[in-house]
Amino acid sequence: MTSIDKAAVPAPVPADELPALRRRITAVLIASQILGGLGVATGIALATVLAQQVSGTEALAGLAPTATVAGTALLSMPLAALMTARGRRPGLVLAYLLGALGAGVVVLAAVVENFPLLLLGMALFGAGSSANLQARFAAADLAEPERRARAISNVVWATTIGAVLGPNIAAPAGRSVSGLGIPAAAGPFFWAAGVFLVSGVMVLVLLRPDPLLTARALSPADRSPEGRSLRAGVHAVRESPMARLALVTVAVSHTAMVSIMSMTPVALSHHGAGIQLIGLVISGHIAGMYAFSPVMGWLADKAGRLAVIGLAAGLLCTAALLAGTAGASHGQTAAGLFVLGLGWSAGLVSGSTLLTDSVPQPARAAVQGLSDLTMNTAAGVGGAAAGLIVAQAGYGWLNVVAACLLLPMAALAVRRALS
Repeated sequence: MTSIDKAAVPAPVPADELPALRRRITAVLIASQILGGLGVATGIALATVLAQQVSGTEALAGLAPTATVAGTALLSMPLAALMTARGRRPGLVLAYLLGALGAGVVVLAAVVENFPLLLLGMALFGAGSSANLQARFAAADLAEPERRARAISNVVWATTIGAVLGPNIAAPAGRSVSGLGIPAAAGPFFWAAGVFLVSGVMVLVLLRPDPLLTARALSPADRSPEGRSLRAGVHAVRESPMARLALVTVAVSHTAMVSIMSMTPVALSHHGAGIQLIGLVISGHIAGMYAFSPVMGWLADKAGRLAVIGLAAGLLCTAALLAGTAGASHGQTAAGLFVLGLGWSAGLVSGSTLLTDSVPQPARAAVQGLSDLTMNTAAGVGGAAAGLIVAQAGYGWLNVVAACLLLPMAALAVRRALS
């Protein structure tokens, strides 16, 4: 065992201290998720609007959230590799710091009106999303198998407070920087940088002992570095049909959500909606994403992972129908975005839990990084295509395409349920 490996393995925690440790780790993750959700949602609420202003064309507006998703995808494997070697805490701290740097670059790009620089900043900003996504797996590290979905969903739920508040403070955040020569649409990113820095410091100081390293210490068979590589993770997924279904579920659910959500502010603005109304609609969507995740976790533990995957497919299709046929009805658009959030929550919680269930513990961190890489790469392609589809065919057709993406996920879930 190398010196790094020795340093990375803490002393095993006595069994009678595990419940208290689980509660403390969960509390830290929840607090960081509240702040992280605030940072991500505050910035992303007006990302497409800012991109349209800087680029001067609607066709490129979808590239802003796409760059964020691409950044999340590209950073997922390096962060997973760091977590595999050193634990959750270093990876989460680095992700928040990169997110803060990215938010600062976005502000600079808006001031100098440089679109490529804006996309670079948005890509780095995606590290904040990486931290939020990886935190759900940190919650599962020490959870009992029969409560794993609820452990994941509780941390996902914690994002609700910051994520719902974020879009609603976008307007005051914009006004707050008016005296600094910063465009109003870039103000939320100025605030997000500070929020990410606070989140990183919180995790650095309080997430001790590290949940992943503690889980390894509790199982002597899992202390060996063998089986922790990306290759081992890919092999574990290849050997497990349920793991493959889980990857498809999180990728498709995330792609459908990002594609529709990213272009909804542009569609609403075409029908006369202002920043305040757009913020309310996005807040409702984010409430659907996070507020009901404990319900999805409870269902996944009680009714089974496959049942909730089926529920996710149904909700996402319903959302596409509502949003795609809303036209000038802002209320129907808001309802569609809320249901879209519910479908994403069902898919993320059930898929993430099924993935963790389906692979050996040594390979989990690598597989979880592979999952985030897959889902965000797919969503990045979807987000890039979304702007082009809306520009060429309209928002309604974007929802039709998103609904069609759900067919493979539903077919695989049915096949696994019948096998």
